[in-house]
Amino acid sequence: MKVTTNRSKNQQKNVADHVRATDGYGFFNLLTGPELLDFVEAQLPEHRERVFTPTVTLALFMAQALSIDGSCQNTVNSYAVSRVFNELKPCSTGTSAYCKARQHLPLKMISTVAKQTGRMIAEHTPDAWHWRGRNVKLVDGTTVTLPDTSENQAVYPQQNGQKPGLGFPIARVVGIICLASGAVLDAAMGPFKGKGASEHALFRQLLDSLEPGDVVLADRYYCNYWLIALLLAMKVDVIFGQNGARKTDFRKGKRLGSRDHIVEWTKPRQCPDWMEKAQYEQFPEILSVRETRVAGKVLVTTFLSASDVPKSELSELYKQRWHVELDLRNIKTTLGMETLRCMTPQMNEKEMWVYFLAYNLIRWLMCEAAWQAEILPRQISFKHTLQVWVAWSREHWIVDGDVHIVLLFDLIAEQRVGNRSGRIEPRAVKRRPKPYSRLMIPRVEAREKIRKHGHPKKLK
Repeated sequence: MKVTTNRSKNQQKNVADHVRATDGYGFFNLLTGPELLDFVEAQLPEHRERVFTPTVTLALFMAQALSIDGSCQNTVNSYAVSRVFNELKPCSTGTSAYCKARQHLPLKMISTVAKQTGRMIAEHTPDAWHWRGRNVKLVDGTTVTLPDTSENQAVYPQQNGQKPGLGFPIARVVGIICLASGAVLDAAMGPFKGKGASEHALFRQLLDSLEPGDVVLADRYYCNYWLIALLLAMKVDVIFGQNGARKTDFRKGKRLGSRDHIVEWTKPRQCPDWMEKAQYEQFPEILSVRETRVAGKVLVTTFLSASDVPKSELSELYKQRWHVELDLRNIKTTLGMETLRCMTPQMNEKEMWVYFLAYNLIRWLMCEAAWQAEILPRQISFKHTLQVWVAWSREHWIVDGDVHIVLLFDLIAEQRVGNRSGRIEPRAVKRRPKPYSRLMIPRVEAREKIRKHGHPKKLK
């Protein structure tokens, strides 16, 4: 660990009193640590030194997002009580000041800090954590629901099969995650349906986050001519699952081995709607890719040499793609991003980046613990790390020396994830939900119906 400089200690001390003994205190310590302090300060907007400064507000916003009771009232109450118990000047329990402070947080500031945190984690990972010394980046998409407000519905409409007033706005999120560290490097949010709402469209917004020499790992949905051609032009290699719409005939092409060959894909004749005609003309007429069947799946890759990259190695690397599913589960289920809480689209996008920032800060701790224990970060449990860190941060730690933080990392690295290769579980739940009927009419109409006729008889 790096030794905190006197300047960093003084800067931390000047504002640490604002969040002492709150759930947001641990986040505040990480944001104002020596690695991130200068960068975070450079992103801060102009502000006056009030109770809810931008850094304090961001730390409390993260704590609020991860709280079971994610209300602004609960966040302000906890903050006000903590100030009293720590002999600080009491603040009002009204939520107005905190809500205004959240609204004034620039979206660009939150997203930039989250992405920079992810990049810093990825850049400091040892070479031994990478595949052949190359950065492997996982790509996948997911969906989140939003509160049913007119503002959210206008930007993120609900699904077509749901009647007005019965559904919830739904947004699509696509992210790029570092395989070695698990950090979120970039993400894009858009509507679930409509023009430009596909995972491909959102992924194209993130191409600037890729660098020459990277390897992109994704499922078969991303396997098409346009994405592969775009990534090859950027000198980025890919390993995708074969798209089900494309037939694979191993009797054709240049044979490399058993069910392993190089084939040529022809550029589609029709220019996509999202592409300009001039850009279409710049794409190559022929694209050479390698198709190989391993472990019952057909993989498509730009690694054309069977001697340099055997199919068995491709198979082992493609198995690592499953980590992106686990990472998204950690973000949505463990942290709670599955349902966002804000009433407007802009605040929901801020909340999404707040979750990603909190997730990356936890990943930072995991990588430090893995480096100290001489293991891989993927061997450490994310949920265990979160639980240990939350308990630790409640003790109001500001590290005065390396001994304390080393003990924290020892606790984090103590629990290892099991080797669950090939594990299969049913997508079903055993516990039954409560026997309530579905709301099939808008809530306003349901209230009026109850007012006239009373509640229906209880289900047996």
